[in-house]
Amino acid sequence: MEGAAETTFDATIPNSSPTPLAGPAGMVWIPGGEFSMGIHASADALSDVPGVTVDARPIHRASVDGFWMDITEVTNHQFAAFVAATGYVTVAERQPDPAEFPGVPAELLTPGSAVFASPGRPVDLRNASQWWSYVEGANWRHPEGPDSRLDGREQHPVVHVAFEDADAYASWIGRRLPTEAEWEFAARGGLTGKLFVWGDELTPDGNHRANIHQGMFPSTDSGADGFAGIAAVAQYAPNDYGLHDLAGNVWEWVSDWYRSDYYQALAEAGGVADNPQGPSSSFDPAEPGARKRVQRGGSFLCTDQYCSRYLVGTRGKGEVSTGSNHVGFRTVSRGR
Repeated sequence: MEGAAETTFDATIPNSSPTPLAGPAGMVWIPGGEFSMGIHASADALSDVPGVTVDARPIHRASVDGFWMDITEVTNHQFAAFVAATGYVTVAERQPDPAEFPGVPAELLTPGSAVFASPGRPVDLRNASQWWSYVEGANWRHPEGPDSRLDGREQHPVVHVAFEDADAYASWIGRRLPTEAEWEFAARGGLTGKLFVWGDELTPDGNHRANIHQGMFPSTDSGADGFAGIAAVAQYAPNDYGLHDLAGNVWEWVSDWYRSDYYQALAEAGGVADNPQGPSSSFDPAEPGARKRVQRGGSFLCTDQYCSRYLVGTRGKGEVSTGSNHVGFRTVSRGR
C-alpha cells in the first residue's frame, strides 16, 4: 500500500455542495474535495528534475472544504490600499533587530531585502550568492532598490513581503492565507496527477502558460514566454477553476509551517488527511535553526536547469522574516 501511495494518483473527487450565490470581488469559489497531493516518487523521469525534492513525496490523500480564493496574486495596487489605510510598515522597511543577528556590525543592519540580479555570464549553480544579494532600501515600494519605483507596475504582484506582511494584509481584508492543501487543490483545478496546472506539457501546442525563465540560468532570460522577469498578473490563461498564475511569476506564501518530512508523516498515518493545517513547528535539515513556512508555485526564475518547482505538486520554503523580489501571496476566505 505504501508503494502505491508513492507512485500513483487516485481520482480527484470534488465536493458536491452547491456554489454560494455570491462571493467577494476578485475571488472564485473552489469546491474543495478529496485528492492526491504531491509528486511522483521514484524511478520515473521526474527523479532527476532539478528542484523536485523528497519533501514533495510520497503522494498521499487529503481533503479540503470549499473556499473562496483570489483569482490572482495580490497586486501592488491592492497592497498600497492596505498600507494607506493602516500605516503598515513591512519587515523589509524596518530596522533589523540586532538581537536577531548576533555578531553582525550595526552599520550593516539596514532595512532592505534580497534582489535577483543576473551575473551576465554562466556561473556555478551551487552558489546562489552569485545572483542574489541583499540590497539596502529594497522593499515592496522599491523592488530593485531605492532608485526603482512602482510606476507602471500597479498590477504586478506585490513582492518583498515577509510571511507576517502577507498575514497582516489577509487579516486586514478579513481573509487568511491558504493552507498548503487548499493551495494545491485549487492549483490542480480538478485535474488528477498532472505535471502542470494546465496538463502534462509545458507548452501545449507551442503556447506558454506561465512566466518562467527561458535561456541560460541565471545569466540570460530570453523572455520567450513574453516576459523577461516579473509580469503583471493574469497574463496567461487561467486554470479550470478560473485562477491565474499558479505556476511561475512569483512564489506564494501559504500558512503551513515547513517540514521536509511532513508528507512522509501524512502518508504513514494512512487514510485521508482532513483539512490538514501543516505541522506544529518548522524544521529544515538544511537550516535547522531557521523558522520557515511553505511557499508554492515557483517564480519567473524557475527553470529546468535549476529549479523546476512550477510543477504543480512541488514545494518551496522561506524563512518567515525574509522576502525577495520573486515572492508574493494570495488570500482565501471560507464560504458562508
